[in-house]
Amino acid sequence: MHFDERLQLLTEEHNRLMQRTNKVQSPGNGIFDRYRYPVLTAEHTPLEWRYDLNPDTNPFLMTRFGINAVFNAGAISWQGKYVLAVRVEGWDRKSFFALAESDNGIDHFVFREEPMHIPETDNPDTNIYDMRLVQHEDGYVYGLFCTERRDPSAPPTDQSAAVAQCGIVRTKDLETWERLPDLVTRSAQQRNVVLHPEFVNGKYMLYTRPQDGFIDPGKGGGIGVGFCESMTHAVVDHEQVIDNKVYHTISEGKNGLGPAPIKTPLGWLHLAHGVRNTAAGLRYVLYMFMTDLADVTRITFKPGGYLMAPEGEERTGDVSNVLFSNGWIVGDDGKVFIYYASSDSRMHVATTTVEQLVDYCMHTAPDGLRSATSEQTLTALIRKNKAFSAAPFIQKPAAR
Repeated sequence: MHFDERLQLLTEEHNRLMQRTNKVQSPGNGIFDRYRYPVLTAEHTPLEWRYDLNPDTNPFLMTRFGINAVFNAGAISWQGKYVLAVRVEGWDRKSFFALAESDNGIDHFVFREEPMHIPETDNPDTNIYDMRLVQHEDGYVYGLFCTERRDPSAPPTDQSAAVAQCGIVRTKDLETWERLPDLVTRSAQQRNVVLHPEFVNGKYMLYTRPQDGFIDPGKGGGIGVGFCESMTHAVVDHEQVIDNKVYHTISEGKNGLGPAPIKTPLGWLHLAHGVRNTAAGLRYVLYMFMTDLADVTRITFKPGGYLMAPEGEERTGDVSNVLFSNGWIVGDDGKVFIYYASSDSRMHVATTTVEQLVDYCMHTAPDGLRSATSEQTLTALIRKNKAFSAAPFIQKPAAR
């Protein structure tokens, strides 16, 4: 195919994708609404990122910079737009960050012209990923992300051993990013670190996930909290785990916080991910809990089980059976946009409201941790519905 013909086809296909309107999937579960299409995929990245568009240097119009996946995006409302700090992974397995923005938060996301420029420290990152964007009351927007480097203690025969820590950048315009020193803690590994949006007793509060190993959490793996005096040289001397991994639950392997929590009159809303091991590999789902306004380290409500799990085509991808979220946006009207990735491949959105999420957290039964308590919870619901005067509205199957 001639260069110009191929370019025209690529352009037309890309334009159709960028102009596609998203649709709610009905009837939903009453907690949130899913949408038919992902909001971002590798194919949404600009053509000029993937192709050399000069026919003299790329006569076959080959892909010159391959994009493997677009996922795990931080999120922020900025100057009237919904902005995602997306993890973009190339064919070379290296990730970088790029900002994409939309007017309505559910479709027509457009990448900015160039990816985000994240300065390196004196110890260069091999890979960076999964940024949480937080508008802090100190006036800065902070980006906390995972910085990964090869484990210096690993033998030459092991080229997969890594050390994960928390990298930190900040900005006031979403254009220029100042790199700060990496977070220092007493834990061997840190991933999924999140900055609380307000000072707590005059200090910066961080949600952490201490781990002994890069994949194996060891004695760590729960959601911890720690405090530091400054973000310019962030040091956490003590971590207190407030939500631990628990046997035979959705987070028996490990768990970590997603985006920064949302403040409500009844407490802080938290979105997190839980991981368990299965015969098919690790399974990631999303769950929620609430913490006290006066003591944000104290969990007040925690519904049993997951809020969201992979469904349909979400279950397949580069790393299958995974849902992950590190970004959500709440509007002035209380509408919440949950941005989540499926199977380390693509970005989706689900919408709900603060009111719905508070109701879900406060009035959904907790995990009783035994089969008997699950049966008791269900039986109580069935009997309540039997006694409810509106029960005739529930259509029952005809007798045969």
